[in-house]
Amino acid sequence: MRNLCHIFSRELGGYFATPVAYVFLVIFLGMAGAFTFYLGNFFDRGQADLSSFFVFHPWLYLILIPALSMRLWAEERKSGTIELFLTLPISIAEAVLGKFLAAWAFTGIALALTFPIWITVNLLGSPDNGVILAGYIGSLLMAGGYLAIGAAVSAATKNQVIAFVVAAALCFIFTVSGSPIVLNFFSGWAPQAIVEVVASFSFVAHFNAITRGVIDGRDIVYFGTLIAVFLFANAAIVDLKKSS
Repeated sequence: MRNLCHIFSRELGGYFATPVAYVFLVIFLGMAGAFTFYLGNFFDRGQADLSSFFVFHPWLYLILIPALSMRLWAEERKSGTIELFLTLPISIAEAVLGKFLAAWAFTGIALALTFPIWITVNLLGSPDNGVILAGYIGSLLMAGGYLAIGAAVSAATKNQVIAFVVAAALCFIFTVSGSPIVLNFFSGWAPQAIVEVVASFSFVAHFNAITRGVIDGRDIVYFGTLIAVFLFANAAIVDLKKSS
């Protein structure tokens, strides 16, 4: 636990040691606000909720999270510091989990900085704050899923651009897997069971279920399992690259 805390603090502090963190925060908050108030028609809807805010989160994360995760391991490998990093008295699991938790915590900070919109909706009406809180929890879980995918991809390459593109592509597949265009493709030839499995991988479907205020155990298990699987893949890739 001590090693994990050291890695976590080192990585989280590293974000704020460079302008990258501040650029990410400004872009995230700016895009979240623009999507909510302009594309989401927050005021014109006349409803005291944050559905117009949360509906765009999958698409925000689709671009911004791979940009955040691409440096997790690719930068270490390119600069050669990964060899020095892994010679420290820490396990690969601690290194992988520490880096992931730091990136997840940073994303949580970015998400928490959107609190003014929560205050705004309470000033304008009487929203169900339990539903809004569930939406934030769902958004954080979904961000963790995107980060786990991005971290595993970043461990597989030295090139941050390649890590970004591949991670964004994988995240896009998980995002749209429950959309009609994907399901219609499979429904034409695949059994219904296969179609339902493909639909169950959709980030959007699980996230939308949580934003309705119902934190179903199946949605928590989905995101938890996905994060665990990709973190395991991340550790396996780092171990493979270390021994090669």
